[in-house]
Amino acid sequence: MAKLALIRLRSGIRAKGEVRDTLAMLRLHRINHLVLIDDNPSYKGMVQKVKDYITWGEIDKETLAELLRKRGRLIGNRPVTEEYVQEKLGMGIDEFAEKVVNGEMKLGDLPSVKPVFRLHPPKGGLKGSKKRSFKEGGALGYRGEKINELIERML
Repeated sequence: MAKLALIRLRSGIRAKGEVRDTLAMLRLHRINHLVLIDDNPSYKGMVQKVKDYITWGEIDKETLAELLRKRGRLIGNRPVTEEYVQEKLGMGIDEFAEKVVNGEMKLGDLPSVKPVFRLHPPKGGLKGSKKRSFKEGGALGYRGEKINELIERML
């Protein structure tokens, strides 16, 4: 089962209540926050409801490992380190990221890790409008593998 990375790109100021509620359920409370979800039907319905406010795609293990190293946080806002992952799980960040992407483990299997990654705005800006879909040359909606390029620019 693939892991999807969801990034919130737009504010919910004028959004309908159910859209705001769905963003809250996905833990996307602020712009430039990223969460990882499983690619299953219940999440797909939620993603479709908020597709005009987020972008998403399949994350790869290299990008996830880099994300954990640079932006991963533990409770108390301490960074996720190689030593912490080794101590708690007996493996390195790269191996843990591979198992998470393959669906063998969850991000929550690492104790006290925060489920939301706070990212910088992308270097070079978003390509296209924040009101159009990615297929139309905008920034929103499904990106597939190209989500990894956006995440790299936001680290």
